[in-house]
Order: sequence, then C-alpha cells, then structure tokens
Amino acid sequence: MNDMPFPAQPSAWVSRFSPLIAPGGRVLDLACGKGRHARHLAALGYGVEAVDGDAEALAWLDGVPGVTTRHADLEAGPWPYFGHSFDGIVVTNYLHRPLLPNLLAALGENGILIYETFMVGNERLGKPENPAYLLRSGELLELVRKRFTVIAFEQGEVAEPRPAVVQRLCVGRGRAFRLPGLPG
Repeated sequence: MNDMPFPAQPSAWVSRFSPLIAPGGRVLDLACGKGRHARHLAALGYGVEAVDGDAEALAWLDGVPGVTTRHADLEAGPWPYFGHSFDGIVVTNYLHRPLLPNLLAALGENGILIYETFMVGNERLGKPENPAYLLRSGELLELVRKRFTVIAFEQGEVAEPRPAVVQRLCVGRGRAFRLPGLPG
C-alpha cells in the first residue's frame, strides 16, 4: 500500500501549530485514519506513533519513514499508552470523551496538544450528527484551561475543507509559547 498516492493534505490547524512541538520530538497521532497528519509530522522530523482501530487504514502508513503504527481499539480496549509521554499529541475529527483524561495525562512536560473536531451544530451540515461525537460549546477549553497554557482556541462554522461546525484547540504544558509566524 505504500506505493499508493496519498489523497489528503494535513489540516491547516495542525500545520499551523505543529512547529511548536519540540524539534525531533515524539508525537502521538490519535485515531490517525490513513495518516495524513502522521505523514506531515514525520516529514517535519518528528517520530510519530500513529494509532487507529482500522488496520486497513493503518496500512497506508506502511513503510513511511519516522512513523510507527499501532492497531488498537481506542473505545473498547485498554488505553495503550499508560506510562508513555509525548512531546506532541494530535487529534482531528475524533471524539471519545472517556479517553480525554488518559490523553491529557500522556502529554509530556513542555508538550503540545493540537485538537480539532466537530461540535454541536454540525448535525445540520452533515456527519457526524450524533451528540456523542459532537463537542459542546467551549467543552475542550473548559477541560484544559486550568491545567494547560491555552495557545489558541476557535469554535464555530467553517467552509473549508467542507462546511462544518468545529472546535479547535492548541495547548501547551509547562512553558511560555510563541505563536508560529508571529514575532517573539
């Protein structure tokens, strides 16, 4: 499968904030799907652990330098990263609330969490429409604001890459951060 052309570009949100992750750091791409972010992060020099419950999707990452894959049932199986810490964690288009405490615990000192997924209101524009997979207004921000440094937060309707209602968050643990593209 590694000879197949890869169809998707990384999210602009992930591209914008991934330079905040420590150079050469270890990054977890949670629920990575076919690995558009794992590929992007590995190309930037990060060591990437790409995990997903879909073995067929993970096969798209076979042979990609800098990427290690793990097939795991993130919703019914045990959390595969107890005792591990990451310099960066990326999650897009995925929400399973019971994982959030484990995910936050896996963010290492000076680590960066980049999260982007759907929120309430998306049901009128398309899938997902089940409230179990839609964040409530400000939900991610409320979850992290007392324990992490909020670097950026957005929520609302977007037109690209398709019409959707999303919530986006970038937070760091343990230090001051400079936004990419802005003077110090």
